[in-house]
Amino acid sequence: MNSKITNQLKEKYETLNQDVDTHLEGLLHSKPINYWDYVQTDALLNLQIQRTVFPDEKVFIMYHQISELLFKMILSEIEQVAETANISAEIFTDKIMRISRYFDVLTSSFSIMKDGMDIEQYNKFRTTLTPASGFQSAQYRKIEFSSTELINLIDNRFRKTIDRNSSYENAFEHLYWQAAGKDYKTGKKTYTLSAFEARYKDEFIRFTKFYQKNNLWSKFKTLPKQDQQDKALVDAMRHYDYTVNIKWVMAHYNTANHYLNIGGKTAEATGGSEWVKYMHPKYQKRIFFPDLWTEQELTDWGTDI
Repeated sequence: MNSKITNQLKEKYETLNQDVDTHLEGLLHSKPINYWDYVQTDALLNLQIQRTVFPDEKVFIMYHQISELLFKMILSEIEQVAETANISAEIFTDKIMRISRYFDVLTSSFSIMKDGMDIEQYNKFRTTLTPASGFQSAQYRKIEFSSTELINLIDNRFRKTIDRNSSYENAFEHLYWQAAGKDYKTGKKTYTLSAFEARYKDEFIRFTKFYQKNNLWSKFKTLPKQDQQDKALVDAMRHYDYTVNIKWVMAHYNTANHYLNIGGKTAEATGGSEWVKYMHPKYQKRIFFPDLWTEQELTDWGTDI
């Protein structure tokens, strides 16, 4: 064995107060790694549990599982930005573009959903999904929380009147996606929203307490003025904002419209939401980085598509 590597191994395990010979003996008895064990292929390919016998339901399940894996990759990149002190404009730009590429994949992948399932099959197996809803993706909610300040995620009807220093609890009750399952006149929530909150609300509030000051937008605003004016970084931020809040949202919207708006009649979403106004960007005007857009661009958000 190379003496340099041997010495490095000894140093490593001595630092951990471990016996290097014991660990080397473990290598003697261990099996070589292979692809299927490393990727956990068997486990991964057995995660598709259908509720019906329709073949295209499997497409639907796998598509959403792939999306969740991409969401996890995105959150990993955001976390690295959030936890890096004195991050440079170059590294910030690189991370934002990585995230955007993941969303580019998500956006283009909607053709799999739109053109890859039989409409008749979909409209049969979807009834077994009630009251589950896509807005119950906790990882996507975390992407939003970690991308911008909470005020930018408030329902557009209340955004101008709510106190920016409002409690997390109050802000949470006015987040835009609450409209997918809440009657604001009565305060009554659907089972879909109530179940989602019971599972994730406490976790979300803990999550937002860290990201309220460490989200991408807040982090950007702590950069030196010179870095905030870096063209590559500003372009990357705008690209990410547009990709997520217009391109990806509209790809989702158009796919839903393909299956749920048949013969001029709009079907209700499985979670019971008024999905047209909930999803379309021109209604909610979800914008992560508002100061990077002109007044006209903000006014026209989501109307040029």
